[in-house]
Amino acid sequence: MAKYIALLRGINVGGKNSISMKDLKAAFEENGFANVTTYINSGNVLFDWDQTDEASLSECCEKIIEKSLGLSVRVTIITAEKLKAALSHAPSWWGADPEEKHNAIFVIPPATAEEVIAEVGEINPKYEKLDLYENVIFWSASFKYFSRTKWSKIVGTKAYQNVTIRNANTTRKLSELAFSNK
Repeated sequence: MAKYIALLRGINVGGKNSISMKDLKAAFEENGFANVTTYINSGNVLFDWDQTDEASLSECCEKIIEKSLGLSVRVTIITAEKLKAALSHAPSWWGADPEEKHNAIFVIPPATAEEVIAEVGEINPKYEKLDLYENVIFWSASFKYFSRTKWSKIVGTKAYQNVTIRNANTTRKLSELAFSNK
């Protein structure tokens, strides 16, 4: 068994696509997933499952959510090990400055981080920083100049449809939970 994290895209945001974490957990458990836990209301599900490819597992989770909860949402899957590796490769500036917003942008396959970055366009290094490790994009920007950043304007774009975003604290906590639940 391996530890996986399902990251649901666009749920419980602005009153749309509401999902109870209790119901989400139950749906995963009813479909044979082991050691299921959820973390905060933004759609993070940790679970154990027999080794499988992440694309098939993502599709499986999407079908479970649609069948059990009546919502069609995109899901990306990352193993606990891959999340730990990504965090160990995060740039030193990511998550460091309390005057900045720090996001981990998880790209939903088949899109790639390179495609998403190309679509958003070049950052303005005066206002934002960007780095990536595999399909995780690390982004930081000053709260003061947030509206001047490229990545603040991602909402509504094709690139936005291919990502799910978690802040640095949530991302780190997911990794911590994944290893504390083993």
